[in-house]
Amino acid sequence: MTSSADLLQRLKRHVQSEAQTQYEALNRQWSHPLADRTANGWAIEGLTVERIDKNFVTLHCMVNDSRFREGDLLLLHHNNPKDPNALHVELQYDGEIELEVSIIYGNPIFLQAEPQGWVIDQDWFDSSRYFLDALDTAADSLRGREIIIPLLQGKLIPQLDFARYEHAVERLLETNLNETQIEAAAQAYASDLLYLIQGPPGTGKTWMLAHLVQLLVTDGLRVLVTALTHRAIHNALNKITNLDPNIYVCKIGSIRHNGDLNVPNYENFTDSEFGDIEEGYVIGATPFATQSNRLANVEFDVVIFDEASQVTLPLAIMGMLAANKYIFIGDENQLPPVTAFSIAETTRSSVFAYLAGHGNETMLTITYRLNQQLASWPSKTFYSDNLIPSEASAMRRLILSGSETRWDFVLNPSSPAVFLDLCHRNTTVRSQREAEIVVELVIALLAHGIAPNEIGVIVPYRAQSRVIRSLLRRVVADDNIVPHIVIDTVERMQGQEREVILVSFATASPGFASQMSDFLFQPQRLNVAVTRPRTKLILVGSHHMLDGENYDSRHSTNFSIMRSLLESCELIVLPDGSLI
Repeated sequence: MTSSADLLQRLKRHVQSEAQTQYEALNRQWSHPLADRTANGWAIEGLTVERIDKNFVTLHCMVNDSRFREGDLLLLHHNNPKDPNALHVELQYDGEIELEVSIIYGNPIFLQAEPQGWVIDQDWFDSSRYFLDALDTAADSLRGREIIIPLLQGKLIPQLDFARYEHAVERLLETNLNETQIEAAAQAYASDLLYLIQGPPGTGKTWMLAHLVQLLVTDGLRVLVTALTHRAIHNALNKITNLDPNIYVCKIGSIRHNGDLNVPNYENFTDSEFGDIEEGYVIGATPFATQSNRLANVEFDVVIFDEASQVTLPLAIMGMLAANKYIFIGDENQLPPVTAFSIAETTRSSVFAYLAGHGNETMLTITYRLNQQLASWPSKTFYSDNLIPSEASAMRRLILSGSETRWDFVLNPSSPAVFLDLCHRNTTVRSQREAEIVVELVIALLAHGIAPNEIGVIVPYRAQSRVIRSLLRRVVADDNIVPHIVIDTVERMQGQEREVILVSFATASPGFASQMSDFLFQPQRLNVAVTRPRTKLILVGSHHMLDGENYDSRHSTNFSIMRSLLESCELIVLPDGSLI
């Protein structure tokens, strides 16, 4: 068994290698001529400053073919990414030719002095020092040596307090939670050190989390709810306050991230009044906040990690240093952590995958999102046929109103899962034909009364999302519609749901599909993509992408999973150039 020192050294080397890899990759990208960076979607040139309002800057450009999206860290400069006067910004709004960014670091006086000729490049924040500091603290502190590292090594076995378990079950039976939700929450509540809850798509893990938090807070415990993303934290905090408005709940973090947050937000713990609260309370924050002035030296009784399948071991250790008990809620069959290393190397890179399989876990089994047909493939492929739809969702179907459209043979509610095979060839990261068909389908859905915020389009590449958004903006006159339709990569859709989901694969070149199969057909990505809809899934692509299996037999598993997904859908063939 790996010693504590060996484990920590391995994690340190991982952190340092990850940072070095990202730094070198970004420098190589910056070294390309601006014209190449712009053509590849790595940069936007010719930006003009339209308005500066405190730390927010509105920019205008003539052409925007970038891969950037809201939330990305970017660098604003005059054609020299390494200029010390460059501004580090975060993209807040992407309206194609109008952009809004918030300044993280840099002096806006340079923007006022020379408002034209700006360039935006991809930026990167080196967070390695936070990870390394956390790993050093784990090695030097009693909590790290006696609890955290032994738990990760399997040397410390969590124990269940049966009296607390019975108390929790009694309380939870008064709620509307189902049997597996009650079991998961009660076990997590009663465990002294650690518990894992696997939450497959649509199984109400966040609602269960809220009830679990209510139990803990009623006992007077201080709970930290954390995750990799602000969106996941906000979702959990909003659910908690919806369940019980009397619970003290707040978020600690930058105010620029609190757009969808329904509880108070404070920049630092010292700005809040929570330090004077003698009862139990809940604070939401990223693990990084525990290593900064935002939550420095603030102690908790329990840390709950949501979407823990995206949390690496170093990030988990960072959060675990804040308490002595840990609850991880995630699903190793959904997206793993994003790292600079290959997919194969990240198979067990999340803390959830690392800790799973040792008996201290419960899987939620009833999905309230997917109907019977939509639940069938993921249940069989990833959850040993244990994922079943609730009675209410099993027979749910898409409801279309209004007059007929020429796309009703695809939108037919009696076929919840459809593969629309366009039979096109040779496309890689974008397909104009797929984009045009997707836009026509979206327009047909809108004509049938489907609300814009109930339509989602998932793509593997940001280049394809930009093509689709650009087309949609041209044909939809109402500017209030397009922003409500999510058109993005699967990473941005995890944790979300829509009535209808369209997936545009873009890739039709067999050779390119073979090269990208570990990404394009990664099982976790496919699982997340096809489990977002409540009633209708439309896969748009070309069967020629499956021919990539002939190029390299090492990728046969990925192609096999993709083939089984397509075979689970109703096939509709629309040959290239055909008219309907």
